[in-house]
Amino acid sequence: MSDVTRVLSQIEAGNPAAAERLLPLVYEELRKLAAARLIHEQPGQTLQATALVHEAFLRLVSGGNSPNWNSRGHFFGAAAEAMRRILVENARRKARTKHGGGLEQQDLASSQIPAKEISGDLLALDTALDRLAQNDPQSAELVKLRYFAGLTNAQAAKALGVSPRKADFIWSFARAWLRREIAGPEE
Repeated sequence: MSDVTRVLSQIEAGNPAAAERLLPLVYEELRKLAAARLIHEQPGQTLQATALVHEAFLRLVSGGNSPNWNSRGHFFGAAAEAMRRILVENARRKARTKHGGGLEQQDLASSQIPAKEISGDLLALDTALDRLAQNDPQSAELVKLRYFAGLTNAQAAKALGVSPRKADFIWSFARAWLRREIAGPEE
């Protein structure tokens, strides 16, 4: 049993000190995953990898209810979901009218340059991913692991308990399904 799995078992058993031991064990890996995910975000993203990891970790270990992680892969799946939710919440917050709606902040020197539109890709993906989860939860989970946690196909397959070949099939299906949902039926 790995150190991470052992600490996860202690957290599940209700040991409050175990959460403090978990972060040092998974921090570097979570930070790499967060940094890889943030590379794909729109320019002007203010959320840093460190802040994303800390916020996701706090959501995972706090809240009063004892999480039921049965493996290292399950924990990283939960971390991917937490990062996804944080990024979506951040995108929604930035898209609200109170925060400028679809406008971008501009320097005074560049005020003559028209502002680019903020892409709603992440919000569209989130909506489509929720619909996919209703129809095919395993496909949605694979997308979260690959897209939001930055896992490779082999790592995601292991976390889901399927063969890499099956994960390839699920990934192909999920990408096509999401592309159709986001683009609409006319494309």
